[in-house]
Amino acid sequence: MIPLRVLLLTALAPMAWGTTYLVTTELLPAGHPLLAGLLRALPAGVLALVAGRALPRGSWWWKASVLGILNISAFFPLLFIAAERLPGGAAAAIAGVQPLIIIGLGRMALRERTRVLATIAALVGAGGVTLVVLGPSARLDPVGVLAALGGVAATASGVVLTKRWGRPAGVGPVAYAGWQLSAGGLMLLPLTLLLEPLPTRVEPGAILGYLWLASVGGLLAYVLWFRGIQQLPVAAPGLLALLSPVVATVLGVLVAGETFTTTQSIGIATVLVALVAGQMFTHRRAEPARLDPPPARSRELSHTG
Repeated sequence: MIPLRVLLLTALAPMAWGTTYLVTTELLPAGHPLLAGLLRALPAGVLALVAGRALPRGSWWWKASVLGILNISAFFPLLFIAAERLPGGAAAAIAGVQPLIIIGLGRMALRERTRVLATIAALVGAGGVTLVVLGPSARLDPVGVLAALGGVAATASGVVLTKRWGRPAGVGPVAYAGWQLSAGGLMLLPLTLLLEPLPTRVEPGAILGYLWLASVGGLLAYVLWFRGIQQLPVAAPGLLALLSPVVATVLGVLVAGETFTTTQSIGIATVLVALVAGQMFTHRRAEPARLDPPPARSRELSHTG
């Protein structure tokens, strides 16, 4: 049985990410998704590398790059594009399908069987998220929808590969997060310089927004997230991700003055029930954090890892 402390700490990550939508629309300059992704990833990644005092070795150079692409350099810009183009927090609704993608990929890549009740909880949670953030007046921009779907698919793939590859023995979660944040940030750097003009003026609020996204929404959240993925069944992180749109909607109501309807109330209650029930169903046979095997028996030597 997974300790409650691990579950709660991991849940802090999607809750922090739920603030991204409000920060993006209220504080950040519009039209700069690559810059936002770069500033969220690279400074935090460098700081984590210094604090973690460990660099990748062997195959982990390319593994960290792949994970950095999926979890950071693909996900971040797509997230900011969706947040800018989908009104009323609608971008967060797409996160409701993430548990289903993770369960499907986990079954194929990890051969990890998910209980039927956990799958049902994921379906119910997806429906609840739809009630929370989508209303009859929502006008969905096609580019925003595609960006949100692409971001969800990228990070879902990253979750499954993180679970499959584990974490190298002797490498802590801070260094591990630093590898991915740095790799993703370095990949975003030339794209930002080539494809996106720098903002002519950066307001103090934008600076605070970038600092929040890089520290709490970047470094802290990803350290907790990657640590939790190693210790939780593959379906659990996807279900925890349902907290992100709930937080986004609540902040929209409390801070941005969005209307909180009866339908949204029902949706939030549905998501919370699905979240609690799903965690109960997925923890039937939880396994400890997976580390790479000793070199002599490493699956990497047989090219199957």
